[in-house]
Amino acid sequence: MIEGILIGLTTALTLQNILMVMVGCFFGTIIGMLPGLGPMTAIALMIPITYGFEPATGLILMAGVYYGAVFGGSTSSILLNAPGVPGTVATSFDGYPMAQQGKAGKALAIAAWSSFAGGTLSAIYLLFMAPSLSKVSLSFRSPDYFALMILGLTAIAAFSSKGQFLKAMMMVVLGLMLASVGQDSLSDITRYTFNNMNLTDGISFVLVVMATFAMSEALTIILKRNDPTSAAKQVSLTELGSIKINKEERTKMYKTIPRSSVIGFLIGVLPGAGATIASFLAYGMERNVVSDEEKEKFGKGSVNGLSAPETANNAACSGSFVPMLTLGIPGSGTTAVMLGALLGFGVQPGPRLYMTNPEIFWSIIMSMYIGMVILLILNLPLIPYIARILAVPKNYLIPLILFFSVTGIYVMSFNNFDIYLMIGIAVVATFLRLYDFPMPPLILAFVLGGLMEENLRRSLLLSNGSWEFLWDRTLTACILATTILIVVWHIYKTLKRKN
Repeated sequence: MIEGILIGLTTALTLQNILMVMVGCFFGTIIGMLPGLGPMTAIALMIPITYGFEPATGLILMAGVYYGAVFGGSTSSILLNAPGVPGTVATSFDGYPMAQQGKAGKALAIAAWSSFAGGTLSAIYLLFMAPSLSKVSLSFRSPDYFALMILGLTAIAAFSSKGQFLKAMMMVVLGLMLASVGQDSLSDITRYTFNNMNLTDGISFVLVVMATFAMSEALTIILKRNDPTSAAKQVSLTELGSIKINKEERTKMYKTIPRSSVIGFLIGVLPGAGATIASFLAYGMERNVVSDEEKEKFGKGSVNGLSAPETANNAACSGSFVPMLTLGIPGSGTTAVMLGALLGFGVQPGPRLYMTNPEIFWSIIMSMYIGMVILLILNLPLIPYIARILAVPKNYLIPLILFFSVTGIYVMSFNNFDIYLMIGIAVVATFLRLYDFPMPPLILAFVLGGLMEENLRRSLLLSNGSWEFLWDRTLTACILATTILIVVWHIYKTLKRKN
């Protein structure tokens, strides 16, 4: 392994590859800030360019774009409540409220340090555990995935403040209904399509996020008739530029980052999971383990609530390289595109890749360390300037948000129907927001709903319709037992408080 690391370092530290990391991180950050584009589109566009490079150089460039986009996606989530990439949706839950309180610079700094720490720790895990973890990830079966999704739904409690649990549950049902639109994955039956061909493939996750967060945010401000200019002036430029993290906040981050990086990395290793699910699970789990006092701050600008998803989504990015490189199975949509590029280079991924092509395997891992440092250097000095976006009067900002939302969705599909659908969902979401229905449970259910149904049905098929699959496998039973323990613990704490 030492020899492989040295080969990787030698390859990654060439002038050309360092330049590729810098270019990838810079463009990834910009793309991540623009809602609707995302790293997958950017990497797909880069494939023809990278074919002129060595395979290692091309993959280093694409990897830089990938984690740069996730890094940059947090900026629009925090400042505009418009997640640039799906993996940063959970970042907006506490990042945006923190920005509204005049702590935009601090929120961006917490996100930057958490992303850096999550990505770096994950690269260390990848360095030592990649070959053995590929075997573990293969042991996951449909019942285990289903149990994992159920565990993820315990995060609903994190999104419902006092007296809003019923509303949160109603939003979960709505999210599950939206997730079930389109053709059934195991048959040719279509659901909730109303004979409209445009709905046959279901509803895009980015479309739902843009409608429920960015567009409905803009419509809510308009309907509430807030004075946009005075609202912007309430936040002083001095507060915007502050990126200092005090001792108490650092202490919270020191506790959150290690556990969220482990969750993010392990979820990233699982084929088909990815940064979005990792960030939601880390957010929910963090809320489950903090004190009661800290729980009350979730959704209102919690340091733990911001640090957890930012750490996890970057850790998941590195983790998703494990199944791609060692098994040839993409861990996410973005790594699926990168896998196609890898095969286009004539490189066959597999368990022996780190021995047959060490310059590719190890140079990607080594370039991640360099990339994380570059992203931190690139973003931290710019935070005071980026944060000043909030000082722009909202009567200019709102049209920009609407413009980026519409163009972002149109660029994804070039289909006018998606724009009409987004506007329709945004109108409904705005109405619900005015009556204090929380949006995060809807997004959580939409993310987990499709995977949960698919794995449940596959499990039932494999067990001939029997529900014994829930306790037949030790791993499934352990995950479900953990879920039950968390729920029972919450009920016990609630009853104790009432008494």
